[in-house]
Amino acid sequence: MEALIRGFFNFDILAQAWPILLAGFWMTLLLTLAVVPLGFAGGLAVALASTTKNFFVRAAVVGYVDLFRAFPPLVLLMLVAYGLPFLDIRLGAFGSVALAFFLNTSSYYGEILRAGIESVPRGQLEAARSTGLSALQTMAWVVLPQAVRNVLPDLVSNTVEVVKLTSIASVVALPELLYSADMARSVTFNSSPIVLAAAIYLALLLPVVRLISRLERRIAA
Repeated sequence: MEALIRGFFNFDILAQAWPILLAGFWMTLLLTLAVVPLGFAGGLAVALASTTKNFFVRAAVVGYVDLFRAFPPLVLLMLVAYGLPFLDIRLGAFGSVALAFFLNTSSYYGEILRAGIESVPRGQLEAARSTGLSALQTMAWVVLPQAVRNVLPDLVSNTVEVVKLTSIASVVALPELLYSADMARSVTFNSSPIVLAAAIYLALLLPVVRLISRLERRIAA
C-alpha cells in the first residue's frame, strides 16, 4: 500500500507538478473554448445545408458527415498536423488540432442539429410563414430555438466528448493537460501527475454528466 501511495498519490510530487498541470489545464480550456463554438457553428451550417432541396448540396453534406464521423479523430489529427506541411500549409500545433477537431465535431453537431430541426412539427413552419416571416426568420426565430431545446442533452453530451477529445492533442506536442501531466511524469519518474490530471478531468466533467441526466429526465417528463 505504501508503494502504491508513493507511486500514484505522492503529494510532494503533486506539489512540484502542479504549475505544469495548471498551464496544461489552461491550454485545454483554451482549446475547448475554440473548438466547441467552431464545431457548433460548422454543425449548424451542415444542418441547414441538409434541409435544402438541392440534391447535390444534400449529397455533399451526407458525404461530409459520413466521412468525418467514420474517420478516427487521432488519425485525422495526424494527417492534418503532418500532412498539410507537405502542401506548404503550416498551421502550428494549436491550429492543426483546431482544424482536425472542427472537421470531426462539426459532423456530429450537424447530425444532432439536423435531428432537432426535423423534430419540429411542419405546422410550426407553416404557421410562422403565414404570419409574414421569411424562410430565414422562420428558421432563426421559430425552428432553431425549438430544435436546440429538443436535442439539448445530446448537444451537451457531445460537448463533453469534445473536452475528452482534447487529450489526444498530446500526440502533436500541444501542451494540454494530458501532455503536461506526461511531461511531469517523465521528469519526476512518478505517475502521480497522471492521477491528478484524471482527477481534474473528473472534476470538470462529472457535474456536466449529471446535468445531462437531469436534462434528459426533464425532457422525457
